[in-house]
Amino acid sequence: MTDRYAVIGHPVAHSKSPLIHEAFAQQTAQDMVYERILAPLDGFAETVASMRTAGFRGANVTVPFKMEAFHLATRLTPRAMDAGAVNTLKFTPEGLVGDNTDGVGLVRDIQQNLAIAIAGKRVLLIGAGGAAEGVLHPILEQQPSLLVITNRTLDKALSMVKKVEEQGEFRYVSVQAHAFEDLQGQAFDIVINATSAGLSDSELPLPAGVFAPGALAYDMMYGRETPFMKFARAQQARVADGLGMLVEQAAESFYLWRGIRPQTAALITALRT
Repeated sequence: MTDRYAVIGHPVAHSKSPLIHEAFAQQTAQDMVYERILAPLDGFAETVASMRTAGFRGANVTVPFKMEAFHLATRLTPRAMDAGAVNTLKFTPEGLVGDNTDGVGLVRDIQQNLAIAIAGKRVLLIGAGGAAEGVLHPILEQQPSLLVITNRTLDKALSMVKKVEEQGEFRYVSVQAHAFEDLQGQAFDIVINATSAGLSDSELPLPAGVFAPGALAYDMMYGRETPFMKFARAQQARVADGLGMLVEQAAESFYLWRGIRPQTAALITALRT
């Protein structure tokens, strides 16, 4: 019998996930289909329950249900616990396994596809919401020399730093929270935009010298040139969007479900053309 999977979101019509997972299934000869499911804003748990009844094997979870998926899961992976959110559900006879593959997707895209090592680098993470929290631990695991979190609401960034310090797991990395205005005079090797500012075309108040020579400017958004990307290009930074991250996090979800790790490079290239 053909196994069924889906992406659950609101909205969800724009999602590239079915295209990606269908390509993975074809590449690895897996008998499966992957659908889009639009869940009502107040009906995520009911949607998941009906999917389980219908025999689905798992799901990806996108905006705005990642926190709800975290609370709905009966078992959480360490990655999901670190992130405080779930983007991948595996349906098992015992219940729902919740995982978060966003951070590993980002790290793989930067280190494998873009061939930039994070170890020893000065990293700036812009944003302190769910997207930033989802990638924080996987970035720290790569041992940058410095990680600065900046956010319009500084308290949120300070709270993220405090949480890292309390866990005591990353004592070898200097983790700090700075207001945008305090970034003046600091230069970073990797600057990651984990905000949704690009959706509204709003510019981030970054100082001109924030990119070190040869720096990478990485926007987790994909599909359009954001103000952050335009600003970075004007500063001579190397610019990347989040399409590679999308494919890599999907590959990790696929591996969790099927036990096979698909190849990603050719698919990323195909999606860009």
